Amino acid sequence: MLDLVNYEQKAQEAVQAFWGNRDVARRKQLEAGKVDQGERAGVTSGKNMDGFLALILDIVRANGLAHAQIHQHRSVLTLPGYFRPTKLWDLLVTHQDELIVAIELKSQVGPSFGNNFNNRTEEAIGTAHDFWTAYREEAFGKQPRPFVGWLMLVEDAPRSRSPIKDKSPHFPVFTEFNGASYLDRYDLLCQKLVQEQLYTTAALITSPRSATESGQFAEISPMTGLRTFVTALAGHVAAASARLD
Repeated sequence: MLDLVNYEQKAQEAVQAFWGNRDVARRKQLEAGKVDQGERAGVTSGKNMDGFLALILDIVRANGLAHAQIHQHRSVLTLPGYFRPTKLWDLLVTHQDELIVAIELKSQVGPSFGNNFNNRTEEAIGTAHDFWTAYREEAFGKQPRPFVGWLMLVEDAPRSRSPIKDKSPHFPVFTEFNGASYLDRYDLLCQKLVQEQLYTTAALITSPRSATESGQFAEISPMTGLRTFVTALAGHVAAASARLD
């Protein structure tokens, strides 16, 4: 039996921390007179997604790799790339000199969703392509495929839920994007990242700014839901533990 460590409750706590940390960072910037940097401060504070890191670590420890090497500090979070020398990840797990887990955690809040969606998309695809090419070239040694996860939290707001029009004067846009909101587009992104085997699994959760107290969050589809993410992670960790220990 896989242990999902009461992930829903822990995800609520992670969402509470996400919005709470953003509020604290923004207040500090405003108090310092940096009004125009208030939103950016919330993005760059570095602690917003720590609650999700804690959830992932609980899953790793509960499913057989309690003694694995868990890397969280910036100095030990780089992996070699193929198109670039190194890539900095948000969490790495190694055991017996084997890379078991590599995780990217991202977030997106308003008011600007358009440019940030494109940046996040290009970053996610580029990171995965670079990683798997490096894996093919045995940058991590000859080993089974690691778990590579991408988890995204997007603000649930009118602008992220509103239909978006696209212009493509030469060739038509794929039909699934027609009138799709940014939340829908992030969901499609996650689905396609998995379908194209760029990530083992990719998850999308949404949450309104008012969730500081409640920890309220929602999923868009089962394929990109948090349960799918944590179940796949727990299964990979359990399999690695059975194989290595």
